[in-house]
Amino acid sequence: MQRSLAALTSELQRLKAEGKRTVSISDESVALLRRALAPATSAAAQPRPAPVSAPTFSPAPAVSAPAKAVAAPAAKSEPSLPPAPVVRLPEGDKADRWAALRELVLSDPTCRANVRPGGQVVFGVGNIETRIMFVGEAPGAEEEQQGEPFVGPAGQLLTKMIGAMGLERPDVYIGNIMNWRPQMPVSAGGVQYGNRPPTAGEMAYCLPYLTAQIEVVAPQLIVALGKTAAEGLLGAGTFRALGEVRGHWHTFAGRPLMVTYHPSYVLHTPSSQNKRLIWEDLLKVMEKAGLEISDRQRGFFLGK
Repeated sequence: MQRSLAALTSELQRLKAEGKRTVSISDESVALLRRALAPATSAAAQPRPAPVSAPTFSPAPAVSAPAKAVAAPAAKSEPSLPPAPVVRLPEGDKADRWAALRELVLSDPTCRANVRPGGQVVFGVGNIETRIMFVGEAPGAEEEQQGEPFVGPAGQLLTKMIGAMGLERPDVYIGNIMNWRPQMPVSAGGVQYGNRPPTAGEMAYCLPYLTAQIEVVAPQLIVALGKTAAEGLLGAGTFRALGEVRGHWHTFAGRPLMVTYHPSYVLHTPSSQNKRLIWEDLLKVMEKAGLEISDRQRGFFLGK
């Protein structure tokens, strides 16, 4: 049941990324959800960061009775966090400054306090001399265990995408808006199933650390992966659906910013059309970064 709920959570996040705010669900499914969520409700009694508002569930009409609107569980108030840190790095070469920044983030009391037992604070990895920096939203289960961004299924797909660009993962830099995995209620065994996007407050706290990484690494351009990362970099409320801003050049920290879909979008909807949408964005990234593009690369995911 927990894995089913995790799959449901991922699907709702995908729909939210597409700009959808309501879904239809039968009365029977609503009843099943209520029973499944009953244990999680008691586990959620302990204070912890709140999930973002979920889309509203609107049950599909039943033959014997009119449809009834059933609201999703209300989100708790956003957790209280201290003011965002002011990052001051020592003088020195790029490698020394990056190492100092990494130590600063990994030892940050707020970051450490929000990591569950057995998890790790997650910092960016890769080539600090790169031209291209990828930015995601927050660590997931695999990431908090390994202390590295994009190592789960979505990360494996990102590695393949980078390979299709004619690069290897160590050739680029990969970071996240958030440095810890946003918490959700856990099972009786203490396991957290599923993920949620970080709140605006959580992103605001961690953003100075990402900005400092951009300053130190000084990439030629940045790629935002997914709606949450785009909101963190462009500002909440600047767009409603990711399609409004993806595929276009924006600016963050004085550097060109390309917005595209998160790799998990392709994992959930693995059509050639969706793969082509992301690939067209990456072709623009390759062009601006001065990477050579073959005819074969330009034709990826066309006519299939």
